[in-house]
Amino acid sequence: MIKTWISHLGIFLLGVLSLLPLSVLYILADFAYLLLYFLFRYRRKVVRENLLNSLPDRTLHEILIIEKRFYRYLASLVFEIVKMQSISKRQIEKRFVFKNKEQIQAYLDRGQSVLICSAHYGNWEWGTMGVGLNFRADHYPIYKPLSNPIFDNWFKRMRSRFGNKLIAMRQTMRALQASKGKPSLFSFGNDQAPSKDESHYWTNFLHQPSSVQLGIEKIARRTNQPIFYLKVKVLKRGFYEVDCVPLCLYPAETATFEITELHTRFLEKIINAQPEYWLWSHKRWKYKPKN
Repeated sequence: MIKTWISHLGIFLLGVLSLLPLSVLYILADFAYLLLYFLFRYRRKVVRENLLNSLPDRTLHEILIIEKRFYRYLASLVFEIVKMQSISKRQIEKRFVFKNKEQIQAYLDRGQSVLICSAHYGNWEWGTMGVGLNFRADHYPIYKPLSNPIFDNWFKRMRSRFGNKLIAMRQTMRALQASKGKPSLFSFGNDQAPSKDESHYWTNFLHQPSSVQLGIEKIARRTNQPIFYLKVKVLKRGFYEVDCVPLCLYPAETATFEITELHTRFLEKIINAQPEYWLWSHKRWKYKPKN
């Protein structure tokens, strides 16, 4: 009962906070960065280890610069996510611009569904909202529900504000069947590690043995729906550009694990180019292969 009350109070306070203009929220983010990095040292050990293992060609000085830039961006990202509750369509369209989206829309206009691949890079939450605004089709983002049902419902309401229809990961096949015959967009994250029991495919990602989700490959090869990667570029604070890159247009013709390797290598290049915008605080390499 107490946890429920605290959760509702927290959501109320976040709602009030979201009403502040982004310029004010970014001032708060600067202060939050100092607390996260210097005072609370939030997951500093995890972040440092991930950076050192993933970027072995960088000097320690370069790693420390990337680390601080990551925490500064993480603080801004937190407040941008809070802003989702009240942000307008106009602001999202202005701050999250899509390039080459006509390639995806052409498939949808012909009655063909499309699979979208992306990662926890840049502001993926605004990106999800942007997809719902930029394409004339039903958009089904695949997500992993939060353990707290109250906060999970709050997130679902925010993410669904502009027409998105969120689907829990385990309900993906049911949603695909329900949308059959109607052109739709299904969005998948490609950087979240599977659970230990579901780690069936391992590859080398960022110089480390890594298990990779096989969901998008299995669905793509079964349905032959084209895959586009949303390549996010951070232009400046609060402004993003996403390029809709065709990753695999004929999935049925690919070999086993070929698609998984394609999107893994693509993300690897994105991270190496600007590493500070990836979610380094995530325990991506918590599990190791048996052999």
